[in-house]
Amino acid sequence: MQIETERLLLRPWKPEDLPVLAAINQDAHVSEFFLTPLTPELTEQAVLRYQTAHHHDGYGFLAAEHKASGELIGILGMQTMSLHIPGLPQPVVEIGWRLAYPHWGTGLATEGARAVIHYAFTVVHLPKVVAITSAINFRSRRVMEKLGMIHRTNLDFDHPQVTPGHALQKHVVYELGSTQ
Repeated sequence: MQIETERLLLRPWKPEDLPVLAAINQDAHVSEFFLTPLTPELTEQAVLRYQTAHHHDGYGFLAAEHKASGELIGILGMQTMSLHIPGLPQPVVEIGWRLAYPHWGTGLATEGARAVIHYAFTVVHLPKVVAITSAINFRSRRVMEKLGMIHRTNLDFDHPQVTPGHALQKHVVYELGSTQ
């Protein structure tokens, strides 16, 4: 799986991507809505999961490379959701993104996610995709809205891996169907 947009190349992972992604994951801005920043070891484990999912499903989270510079700027893609959300029929595919802070506000997350959605509906022939985030992550929610995703308030949930009462506990679910 490889997806190209005007400014991005979403491609399989290379070994030299790991230290760059680890640095992105440890940035305080990028990890603001994580319980803790991802260590280099956790980043490596995540990339192995992305690669395994890609091998198993034919899609996954990809390395997001800025075409003009050749720089790895984060991740974009989709995966079969492992988290069971009450009321959401499984299996379901989630889309997601995480970009290096200097690339925020440039439209790259929306551009890349649009291409991932197109791939999901036209190549994989999925009936729908979802995206989840912490209720207070308004930047990600804005991307979801720009993509035309609908906030499914009836599916909002308390994330089971977040301590009750923590600011990041409440999560929201956005959905987009192939016919929307």
